[in-house]
Amino acid sequence: MTQWHLFLAFFRVGMLGYGGGPASIPLVHKAVVDKYQWMDDNEFGDLLALANTLPGPIATKMAGYIGYRVSGWFGLVNAVLSTIIPTIFLMIILLTSLSTIQDAGWVQGMTSAVMPVVAVMLAVLTWQFFHKAKQGMGWIQTLAMSIVIFLLLTYLNLHPGIIIGLLLLAAVGRREHSHTREEEKKEEEG
Repeated sequence: MTQWHLFLAFFRVGMLGYGGGPASIPLVHKAVVDKYQWMDDNEFGDLLALANTLPGPIATKMAGYIGYRVSGWFGLVNAVLSTIIPTIFLMIILLTSLSTIQDAGWVQGMTSAVMPVVAVMLAVLTWQFFHKAKQGMGWIQTLAMSIVIFLLLTYLNLHPGIIIGLLLLAAVGRREHSHTREEEKKEEEG
């Protein structure tokens, strides 16, 4: 049954992730965290952060990791294929018929109607991550980091992977620094 659930979860992502990787993230979250409970919000946030630092499509990276975690190598293959095969077939079908329907009003209307749905899904997921960060760091630090990161992404065009990498290095450096201070304190007491 697990293979079937993996297939369904990521088939839905492949079929409904209209707008690419960012649009598929809330769908993966809904299936993995809410519906099947294969991981919690914190684990999903860690996976999302790491997946953003690596090259390649985020939906397939997430599908591969989650599939492997849930059901080993067979789960990995199942989740990745169920994510990409629907899109491949839809691309073949749509591209072969696109020239005849691209100017139809209903096609342009469909595209326009889907965009607000994707925007709201991303906004809800953003708010959930913002709320989680607030619980760990507090409102002021979360808001300040969000503003700085927004400016780095928007105005300096810094890649999200670079920002995440720098934050990870800062966390490791901070941890090492606190370890060193604890050791010095123990030596002074001893």
